[in-house]
Amino acid sequence: MPIYEYTCGVCGHAFEHLARTLSDKPDRCPACGAKKIAKQLSAFAPAVSAPRACRSCANESACAAPAAHGGCGCSCACHHHG
Repeated sequence: MPIYEYTCGVCGHAFEHLARTLSDKPDRCPACGAKKIAKQLSAFAPAVSAPRACRSCANESACAAPAAHGGCGCSCACHHHG
């Protein structure tokens, strides 16, 4: 179910609406009750995965990154992980 952003043309209140169907739209502003609302363009929020933590680098001494960041500190970017 998509979440759409709206702004009230009377009070300026910005709010989100969870659309359960394609025709599901808010009929009034939740802050002031005005019917003059406008759908806003919003940025696409892609799902991203967190970087994989380096747990045990076989070449820990060869990594230039500080060990304070966990493991060798390279965040698996050193390509020593075969």
